[in-house]
Amino acid sequence: MAGRTVVISGGGTGIGLATAHAFAREGDSCVLVGRRAGTLSRAAESVDGAVACPADLGGPEGAARVAAFVADRFGAVDALVHAAGGSGALEPGPGADADALTRTAHAWTTAFRGNVLTAVLLTEALKDRLASPGGRVLFVSSIAAFRGSGSAAYAGAKAALHPYALALAAELGPRGVTVNVVAPGYVEDTGFFGESMPPERRAQRIGETLDGRAGHPGDVAQTLHWLASHAASHVTAQVIRVDGGAFPGR
Repeated sequence: MAGRTVVISGGGTGIGLATAHAFAREGDSCVLVGRRAGTLSRAAESVDGAVACPADLGGPEGAARVAAFVADRFGAVDALVHAAGGSGALEPGPGADADALTRTAHAWTTAFRGNVLTAVLLTEALKDRLASPGGRVLFVSSIAAFRGSGSAAYAGAKAALHPYALALAAELGPRGVTVNVVAPGYVEDTGFFGESMPPERRAQRIGETLDGRAGHPGDVAQTLHWLASHAASHVTAQVIRVDGGAFPGR
């Protein structure tokens, strides 16, 4: 399985970057995709064999750009990892005098564009290039998809990935391509929560776990890496939570 081509959206930071390092250690070539060209370039320089492909995946033009880049440089895609997304807090919003409906429309549109449309468009752009058999498609969701969060828009967007992944698994299964979702709990060192989290909130999040610690990007990255391996070739259409038991399975 060494020497594969792995496309990672959101590959410049956090879980996406940790995932790139996990694949690179096995000799795979990673294509890091994201909107911030400078951040992406620095990330690619830190990962052996990685290349940067700046693109805004919220529209068809960005997804098409990545598809053309991959076709020109690599041809086929062995694993596609969707780590792009977030709460949308960093996106410019409506002015302070905007009415409630305008703010609501912005929150939900931003959440679905950043977490759902980015993944769907890139998948559809690269779907025909997935290795058959052996291709892997992996989505990074969230514990929020199961229990909600401080943002209903974000939780709803992450939950929307699940039925798409299941439908994709049914569509691609006959080609020998697996599709799975990884749903992390509280993960530190990602920038998701901004510069810092109030100590009491951090303690509350960690207190929900059964192992008494926060998650790290590597926890999620290693799960994604295993799902992309030959060992997981019969695992598909699954949602796997990596949350330290904060939301026990049932």
